[in-house]
Amino acid sequence: MAHDRAMMRRLVALPVTVAVATALLGGCAVAVPPVDVTRFHTPALATLAPGTAYRFADAPPLADEAATYRAAVDAELRRNGFVAASDGASAPLLVRVTVGRSERRGEGASPVSVGVGGSTGSYGSGVGLGIGLNLGGGPRRWTDLTLGVRIDDATSGTALWEGRAVAAIPSKAPGAQPSLAAAKLAQALFGDFPGESGQTISVP
Repeated sequence: MAHDRAMMRRLVALPVTVAVATALLGGCAVAVPPVDVTRFHTPALATLAPGTAYRFADAPPLADEAATYRAAVDAELRRNGFVAASDGASAPLLVRVTVGRSERRGEGASPVSVGVGGSTGSYGSGVGLGIGLNLGGGPRRWTDLTLGVRIDDATSGTALWEGRAVAAIPSKAPGAQPSLAAAKLAQALFGDFPGESGQTISVP
């Protein structure tokens, strides 16, 4: 009888445990606020055949956070049909990844604006994107995150596609950690790849 009562207590507690775990997982899924994404690309991008190989401009070892973001970008490139070149091999595409993180105090949850850098935002200079931060006052701490990716023609150095994803996250929130933020920003950046050129969108 004592054994049966103990088993019943475990069975009753199980739904509660599952509910708590589900809530925690759900919290992780929405831990990163909406991400603002801007992308530019040239007509030459459309000529790339499925399975085109790429390599990253910077070889390991990388700092932990940079490696986390690059792994997230790598996963998205593969998901979109590109193929990573084997170590030391050449590839027609060269991928450059930049990561930015800054801390501030402020009240607004979206201090980051994305716009065209320079007069036209063309790829002639290889810049294409600019970012501005509105540093407001207030007691709450925010972490501003930026993920930039540029895909070049490896032979000519011409940029074929360039994008930037930015998000403002409460510094103490789980989403400010690279393990969550990198995946969210990369997924937002490469969603509906290559995206509408020159348009800024907000990805939930």
